[in-house]
Amino acid sequence: MKQIYILAGVLIILLSSCKTDPEVNVKYSGALMEIMAGNILGTISLDALKDMENVYALGALEDLKGEIQIFNGEVVNSSVSDSTVLLSSSLNNNASLLVYTSVKNWEEVEIPSQFTTEAEVEKFVFDTAKEKGISVEKPFPFLLTGRTQSLSWHIINWDVNDKEHTHKKHQLSGLNGIINDTVVEILGFYSDKHKGVFTHHTTNMHLHFKTQNNELAGHVDDLVPGEKMILKLPKQ
Repeated sequence: MKQIYILAGVLIILLSSCKTDPEVNVKYSGALMEIMAGNILGTISLDALKDMENVYALGALEDLKGEIQIFNGEVVNSSVSDSTVLLSSSLNNNASLLVYTSVKNWEEVEIPSQFTTEAEVEKFVFDTAKEKGISVEKPFPFLLTGRTQSLSWHIINWDVNDKEHTHKKHQLSGLNGIINDTVVEILGFYSDKHKGVFTHHTTNMHLHFKTQNNELAGHVDDLVPGEKMILKLPKQ
């Protein structure tokens, strides 16, 4: 009888170790094409995410009055007031656009040091995700962590009276700049089927970032990775 209990215990341990991580699903509310058409009202409350575990999200605040960044439940939203960056940890906001997911465990891969363009990073994200068994036919999240060579960013601060929307005007409406040799965490969503929804027509990625010291956060416009940056993909 004792041997039966021991065997049963071993079997339970083996079955537990074989459990896979829950499937990662990307959800979104709002669409870039709607924003470009002038529909910038809130489509979802950030408060809807408060009970989600291991939540990651990016997007634009209602009326395009700032950027949304949530890293594993840590809210680092950014807005602009009198040419100053304001950071907030509040979920008491609505979003014109929100892309979000829940990821408990990540798998790490070092990004080749010879990469010097965002396009190379984009291809590496796709190829590595496919190699790791992630379904690239669906949207998937990823993280980029480490020291960048350079990162171009902006924080939108739209004039609600301006009815003519362009990507360039969005970039220039608030604050923008370039940071060099800076340790960051970047949240990205990849999809080749959501152009005009949550990716722009020139890319399959939508990227937001925060610096390691949480002094700056916003939308990534361009990226040159540094040495030994890490790509993190949902563990399969």
